[in-house]
Formats: sequence, structure tokens, C-alpha cells
Amino acid sequence: MPLSLLAGTLVLRPYVFAFLATFLVLAVRDLGARRALGFLGLGFAVALSAEYASTRVGVPFGLYHYTGATAGRELFVSNVPFFDPLCFPFLAYASWCVARRVTGEARGVRVAGLAAALMMLLDVVIDPLAVRGDRWFLGHLFDYPVPGAYFGVPLSNFAGWFLVGLAIVGGFLGLSRSAPQASPGPGVLLYYGILVFNLAITLWIGELALLLAGLLLHAVMAIGLLSRDYSLRGRGLHAGPFPELGVPLPPACHAAYVGRKRVGGQ
Repeated sequence: MPLSLLAGTLVLRPYVFAFLATFLVLAVRDLGARRALGFLGLGFAVALSAEYASTRVGVPFGLYHYTGATAGRELFVSNVPFFDPLCFPFLAYASWCVARRVTGEARGVRVAGLAAALMMLLDVVIDPLAVRGDRWFLGHLFDYPVPGAYFGVPLSNFAGWFLVGLAIVGGFLGLSRSAPQASPGPGVLLYYGILVFNLAITLWIGELALLLAGLLLHAVMAIGLLSRDYSLRGRGLHAGPFPELGVPLPPACHAAYVGRKRVGGQ
């Protein structure tokens, strides 16, 4: 029975598994197979715990309830549709890649916090769209007892997404000591692929106000991040050709580092 329900999830949610497969390909190349699966497992466990608690005591996302409308057609873990917490690992990974690209760093509180904020910004489109799931192929999956202030979503939901993103990325960085092995660029494309997919569905169902709000928020965010990125590059503060250090270096330190490498014959 679980296998047939998993097959049902694949049929109902092919877009989720397309993003998941993309994440796995990129993460295996970037982190190695073992750590990529670790990221997947950690992200799923954190998200499932958050979903389970939120549907009972309202923490961390605020109180909501799954309708169970697709029970018997797709796999559930307790009262939570299996596909839902499965989304969080690829959302967190893509957000971490953008944070890495912008800061030039792979580790630390700053990059984890930025990744969490970027994941939360994805949700300014994702959750209001999910509330309207009966108008597209998601379906009527959940309800908030009291509609929230932002297109029916309570503001506590966004705080919850920040905390969950921080727990996934920060937890992974705390458990893994190895540096990423590849450029975060493909993960940045995954982030914006997810955003464009959700904005396209928003346009398709005719929610123009939500579409404009999402575009505006992400445009402001992108301008701010690009300005910071160019500023850092202009001052030579990106780690650039020294990924093994995992930290940005000013130009003078770059020169000293290169000199030491040459003296050492490396």
C-alpha cells in the first residue's frame, strides 16, 4: 500500500520530484553523495517536525490543518502529505547557494542567516499560492483557522520559514566540516527556477496582486544582493580562487597567501 501511495504522490506532484531530482544532481556534485543525502534527510526531518507541531500547537508556522482531501491517493506521514516536507531540502539548498554566491562564503552564521532569509522570501509567493491550491493542480490541502494578513497567510508563517531554514542550513553546517566542492551557480539557477515556477502559477490563476507583490519583493532583494556582490568583488573581498579557506580575503591578504604558496612550491 505505501508503494502505491508513493506512486500516487509521484503522479500528483511531478513538479516536486523534478525539483528534488535537480537538487540531488547538484548537491551530489557539490557536496558528495553522502553529504547530499545527509542534507536531504536533515531537511526532511526538520520540516516534518515543524509541520507536525504547527498542525497541533501552531509552532513554528502558526496553526493550520491539513484537509486530508488526497488521503488514499498520495502518501501521508501522520497527517502531513509526504511531498510537503520533501520540498524543504531543495528550497534550503537553493537558498544556501544564493547566500554562498553573494557572500563568497560557504560557512558561518552570516551565510546561514542569509540562506534562511532567502528561503523565507520564496515563501512570500509559495504559501499564498498554496492557500489557493483549489484553483490549480495542488488541490485544497490545508486551511488556516483565521486567515492571515498577507494574502490569507499569517505573518507567523514567515517567521517559521526563517527558523526552519536556519535549522536546516545551520544544522548541516554544524554537522559537516567539509567545504563544498563546486560553484553555487547551478544552485542559484535552481532558486530562481523555483521562484519562476511559482510566479507562473500565480499568473495562471489570475492573482495579479500576489504576482506583483512577489515580483517587487524579489526585485528589491535581488538588487540589494547584486549591489553587495559587485561591491565585494570590486574590493576583492570574495574568496574567489581560494575556496579551501571558506572566508573572504582582502587584496593584501590574497597577495600574501599567493606568495606563501609559491615559496612552498605549491
